[in-house]
Amino acid sequence: MAKFVNYKMQSRINKLPKIELHSHLEGTIKPELAHQLAKRNAISLDYCLFDDNGGYAWSNFASFLSAYDSVSSCLRKGEDYRDITYNYLKDCAGENVIYAETFISPDHAAECGISYGDMIKGIAQGIDDAENDFEIIGRIIVTCVRHLGPAQGLNVVQTMVNNPHPYVVGFGMGGDENAFTLEEFAPIFNVAEKAGYPCTVHAGEICGPENVWDAINYLPVSRIGHGVQSIFDEKLLTAIVNRNIHLEICPGSNLALGIFHDWVDHPLPRLISRGISVSLNSDDPPFFHTTVGQEYHDSAKNFELGDEVLKSISLMAMEASFVDTKTKSKLVNKIKNF
Repeated sequence: MAKFVNYKMQSRINKLPKIELHSHLEGTIKPELAHQLAKRNAISLDYCLFDDNGGYAWSNFASFLSAYDSVSSCLRKGEDYRDITYNYLKDCAGENVIYAETFISPDHAAECGISYGDMIKGIAQGIDDAENDFEIIGRIIVTCVRHLGPAQGLNVVQTMVNNPHPYVVGFGMGGDENAFTLEEFAPIFNVAEKAGYPCTVHAGEICGPENVWDAINYLPVSRIGHGVQSIFDEKLLTAIVNRNIHLEICPGSNLALGIFHDWVDHPLPRLISRGISVSLNSDDPPFFHTTVGQEYHDSAKNFELGDEVLKSISLMAMEASFVDTKTKSKLVNKIKNF
């Protein structure tokens, strides 16, 4: 009987409409696609980038960031961005993800000699092709890189604002949380907000609750990337609820990076019990050997979350998305009707 129930639950999770709000587009490149792009662009990838099983090799957060940059180096033209976008959304659609927002990095593109316009054109083509083929809707969040500094962040946000595209729905920031202060980035985020772009920022992943406090006090954000360190500050948890801040949670990533030792330590169930809006996300799927669907299945198994709780997570994610109201309403209803 237990096996039947387990199978039934798995089937329900497979069919559940899912939402992804936190993935880094360059970080979705699978090793096999990285090799294909490198060959197409006559790029030699460092053999140290891969482990004995053909996966990506890294050992800590710093080496992960280095590996991420190395993988990104295989990109050379807008067509490459089309292909990685299409492949990512194809994989998502195969797990019944109906909507996905992905972070893109103009700084990584520029390092590869790809202009902002060509990058956006390629990604938009990948989004259109994936929607036509798999009925998944994709959108873009432009991000600056924290450790590259506020001056470069200002360049990124001004480029985004000066070159609007209907698929670009928000602004954010990733990178090393130990670099600079979030207060220094307030003018950058204010440019985005003034132009009508909702914002999110990585905070409380590697660094402690004070990083999340800085994010919600200094930046015009409605979402926090990760934010799991908030669990160690009761007043912060209350503030997150009162300010209606959504947390983009990535359990597989947190465990892979050693932020939490195991599933028992991970705070997701406690965050949910506090009434905090959360989503389940893959972050950089091939680096962490996960997918959006895997995050739903692993959370069901390790946190003993029922399918109604998982459905509520999809709903919270869709409500917190940055997509236009009409599309949001349509997809919310699709989840509710499941």
